[in-house]
Amino acid sequence: MRRDNFSDLLAFIAVARERSFTRAAAQIGVSQSALSHAIRRLEVKLGIRLLTRTTRSVAPTQAGERLLGSVAPRFDQIETELQALGEIREKPAGTIRITATDHAANTVLWPKLARLLPENPALKIEISIDYGLADIVAERYDMGVRLGDQIAKDMIAVRIGPDMPMAIVGAPSYLSKRPQPKVPQDLTDHDCINLRLPTSSGLYAWELKKGKRELQARVEGQLTFNGLYPILDAALAGFGLAYLPGDLVFPHVAAGQLRCVLEDWTPTFPGLHVFYPSSRQSSRAMAVVVDALRYRP
Repeated sequence: MRRDNFSDLLAFIAVARERSFTRAAAQIGVSQSALSHAIRRLEVKLGIRLLTRTTRSVAPTQAGERLLGSVAPRFDQIETELQALGEIREKPAGTIRITATDHAANTVLWPKLARLLPENPALKIEISIDYGLADIVAERYDMGVRLGDQIAKDMIAVRIGPDMPMAIVGAPSYLSKRPQPKVPQDLTDHDCINLRLPTSSGLYAWELKKGKRELQARVEGQLTFNGLYPILDAALAGFGLAYLPGDLVFPHVAAGQLRCVLEDWTPTFPGLHVFYPSSRQSSRAMAVVVDALRYRP
């Protein structure tokens, strides 16, 4: 394929990713008819259908999925390299997209980024709150934040927080009405506040550990949330037991608003890490953000 045909490939990538001619046309700044013509021209040259079109949707065919998977990452890498070259002579610029939980965003990302951004007015940060284990390459994030033991081996990982002790807590008003749990099995007699995950696994199972013994406790209660901060609020209000990071609850424990239970069963997880594919490390904006987030004991 000649180099002047690359625009047709870019048109195909935009439609295949957006699953919409309307959104893709707006993204790359052409008319829908021009975009449709480019796709037809590419399909004729390749001699194979790349997209399945209906009146309501657009989706890649098997051949289209294969082409998207092989070609799109190469164009992304070219875009990254061009941006990196431009940044050599300039201050960090562009948008860095990050996926993280609300806990990570509030306790680590925002405090550090709030100091970085005023010094770099051309730098933009987009943070998406998500409890799913997002594929940052497929979903086009520049970086993600997870606990150290949740990161794929092919990713570059940089620690941004200390190890994270967990805690099971309840308000004194709640615990005064129920016997304090002594072993994990006692949790079945308690109202526990659940965390809903945006995955097929559904509710988060409390991860417990004592010595070499490990178990996942499936708990039940009246309340379920999809974020940690509403769970903390519900626990403070006396609606049940909650399984939360220690840094969120220990100040309330010290103030007498919460009490820890099953302390000998609550684990400490590897700290939060930011992670990203190696193809992104050449970006100056990425380097500045990662350095700002880096954990320095």
